[in-house]
Amino acid sequence: MARRSTKQSKIGISRRLLKWMSILIVVVLTVMTVRIVSLNWVNPSSTAFMDAERDRLAELTPPRSITHIWVPYNRISTAAKRAVVAAEDAAFTQHDGVDWRAVESAIKDNLNRGKVARGGSTISMQLTKNLYLSASKSFFRKGAELVLTGIMELTLEKRRILEIYLNVAEWGVGVFGIEAAARHYFGVSAADLSESQAAWLASILPAPKRADRKRDAPWIAQKAEVIQARMQQVVVPR
Repeated sequence: MARRSTKQSKIGISRRLLKWMSILIVVVLTVMTVRIVSLNWVNPSSTAFMDAERDRLAELTPPRSITHIWVPYNRISTAAKRAVVAAEDAAFTQHDGVDWRAVESAIKDNLNRGKVARGGSTISMQLTKNLYLSASKSFFRKGAELVLTGIMELTLEKRRILEIYLNVAEWGVGVFGIEAAARHYFGVSAADLSESQAAWLASILPAPKRADRKRDAPWIAQKAEVIQARMQQVVVPR
């Protein structure tokens, strides 16, 4: 009798726990949906990545701050848009936020390695990560990234997604957004970036801090050359 009561008690606790976990998930998804929908009208002033970098730079001696300058989509050169799409997500305008072939390939690779090493990330997925998540590599974070990316693709147009991405992407030590990057590396505005300059900036997106410290690294020039050759083959939102 005592065993039956204990078993029933455990079942009851498990059900209540499951109920509250379900409620928590619904609340979190609702809050995140509202935040993502608001991006239709509100430009994000900061991101999870910016906050982390701001904290890191504040601990340096002497302390440093991040540089972030927002510019509207029509004040970003077409070359910059094409270069970033060519480098990061050539099928950007064709998929629903997830390049399933790339994800499938990444999953197989990750399972073989026993850890998350590749992500198969699209621009939409990268934006979700930059805004709300972290740089950690885990299956849980990847799952959250996929869910939030789905919400983003349902509620934001491709043009807006690319506009936000270009304005919040990390481009160097404390450098965020295409305008700050254009000024930091070339002394020009994002509107005046040439094809070669845009390709160079796109080439350093996977490792912006490393590139900032070693701007003449051969791999940057080689990758930029490949990107520039692909730029005219991609479609970007008008």
